[in-house]
Amino acid sequence: MSEWTIPPKGGHMDLPTGVYFQNMTNKEVEERLKKNDLIIIPVGSTENHGPQAPYGEDTFLVTRLAEQAALRTGCTVAQPIWYGSHPYQHLGMPGTIVIPEETLAAYLRAIFAGFWNTGFRKMIILNGHGQDYVIPLAIHQFGKKYQVPGVIVYLHWWNACRDQIKDKSLGGPFETPFIHADECETSFSMALFPELCKQEHAVDTEPTGFMPPGHIDKSGEVYGYPIKWYNHYGLVGMECICTPEGVIGRSTLADPAKAKPGVGVTLDYIVELHDAIMTRFPAGVLPPVDKVTQRRAEEIDEVVKGPTNGGRHIYTIAYPC
Repeated sequence: MSEWTIPPKGGHMDLPTGVYFQNMTNKEVEERLKKNDLIIIPVGSTENHGPQAPYGEDTFLVTRLAEQAALRTGCTVAQPIWYGSHPYQHLGMPGTIVIPEETLAAYLRAIFAGFWNTGFRKMIILNGHGQDYVIPLAIHQFGKKYQVPGVIVYLHWWNACRDQIKDKSLGGPFETPFIHADECETSFSMALFPELCKQEHAVDTEPTGFMPPGHIDKSGEVYGYPIKWYNHYGLVGMECICTPEGVIGRSTLADPAKAKPGVGVTLDYIVELHDAIMTRFPAGVLPPVDKVTQRRAEEIDEVVKGPTNGGRHIYTIAYPC
């Protein structure tokens, strides 16, 4: 594992540190694209995470990871998507802002189109929230709609560190399984943004499920049970009824030391993924047009050039509705 500063020295969202796209001028972006045309798009949520963690926990988890990876690699980070999709059991929880799946997918498609048109033709979508059933849909809808050469990769942070988020029954560092705003998630938050955590207010709750173990997996999907945690309806209680505290599990057991190895492994993988993409497709190089699209070559050439370089913008192919 590489050497990382954990916790990092604060966030970069409003700083001129060469991390966030929205903090740069068009001249700065133009120069950056010549060296590195990959952008990380953090996708989070605004969701109740109990008295010990902020509503933006899912978002801060991925922005802090993305920032460190960008500082190491020279890629760019987009300001995050703060609102996400939620499964039915999240409905009604105060502070949890629910975006319909169709709306989120359409929003993501529009963001992909805008960054592609700007010149960021390689994107890593870094997710910090359990909306795995929406983001891949948006990626494939974009591909089907535009059929332009590019790379869009979806990564949920916990898939990069599965061994490090396991409980002790599976050889991991945690006493309890990872579910929501609990020992595991709060530990990662304390490791990445301790200044926003209030561990003195942590509480414990009992998860509510109606099936015996072995059927429905937990967050992180480390048990390998046949049914993913979001692939059912009616087999867990609603949060606003069963766990109104906003915590599902034992957040009092959280400790940043338990999460530091997982943070390091996740950062290592984000850098590895970035490097693999940029080695195969350096700045300005795209997947071979004749192998990834059947649009006419002249049409592709025009949108690849872009509207300010003698070509055309991506919206001449389709509007992202």
